[in-house]
Amino acid sequence: MKVFGAAAAHAGIQYETVEYDIGGDRYLATGEVLPDSVLEELRGFDAIYLGAIGHPDVKPGILEKGILLKVRFELDLYINLRPVKLYPGVPTPLKDKGPEEIDFIIVRENTEGLYAGIGGFLKRGTRDEVAIQEMINTYKGVERCVRYAYELTQKRNKENTLTLCDKANVLTYAHDLWRRVFDEVGEDYPDIKKEYAFVDATTMWMVKNPEWFDVVVTCNMFGDIITDLGAMIQGGMGVAASGNLNPESVAMFEPIHGSAPRYTGKNQINPIAAIGAAGMMLDHLGHEDAAAKVETSISDLLASGKIKDLGAGRMGYTTEEVGDLIAEGL
Repeated sequence: MKVFGAAAAHAGIQYETVEYDIGGDRYLATGEVLPDSVLEELRGFDAIYLGAIGHPDVKPGILEKGILLKVRFELDLYINLRPVKLYPGVPTPLKDKGPEEIDFIIVRENTEGLYAGIGGFLKRGTRDEVAIQEMINTYKGVERCVRYAYELTQKRNKENTLTLCDKANVLTYAHDLWRRVFDEVGEDYPDIKKEYAFVDATTMWMVKNPEWFDVVVTCNMFGDIITDLGAMIQGGMGVAASGNLNPESVAMFEPIHGSAPRYTGKNQINPIAAIGAAGMMLDHLGHEDAAAKVETSISDLLASGKIKDLGAGRMGYTTEEVGDLIAEGL
């Protein structure tokens, strides 16, 4: 928020913030995850900036379902936007690949698919147990996600290529819908080149030839998986930012990494992904120039070689100092 504030000040942007203590600490203290009253208040904001909410003493799934998924579904944040960009000076595990080759965006459908929570158990806890998890795909949900991806590809104006990542050869109902909608909507964008890649092939090409990708659109579960691979090829979780968007309404921005309790209060965490998410928030709010300055300042700092390592406690600077350097670079 220090960098966000500095960028806003440079651009003459007026803004107000409200802070909420939603997360693991509040849940342990009160038993509340995300009260409905808070959710209603969130609907009235222009943007939501999400910090690390995890806690080692909270059972896995409680915070994820009760906060992250609840906000996404209740506020209908149907796009998860994940830039995969290798900054200059950041090492990648991919041989002979650099910033020119690793620069694409993944558009993930964010409210349907296997994450819709439809399913159940029969004879749970017995040897006859049956567990069912259903993949929900609606025409409306697929169409608006695919259309957003086409619009983004057109706006990005890089290679003008949109790739559909699916598994239509096996998921012959769900992803047949995705292919039909992809082709149908694509008729409105004749200038955009359309590509198709099965998800297993997508993971191979992201490693072997990431330069083939410009914008990738995919379903909820596949997007969850390939965006983590994207984070690794761009240098790690410490530089990977994301946005959860409803283009007609509120949006939520966050680094893709979770919390790291062992570093709490030590001023050692790498803040670059969180700062990148703040830059994405500026862009969403209509301040493209301010967002571009944040992106440039991050890139310049990493290219300078001042940051020795992106790992917590190994940067050569404290968390606050890294924020200061980026704010000063604006």
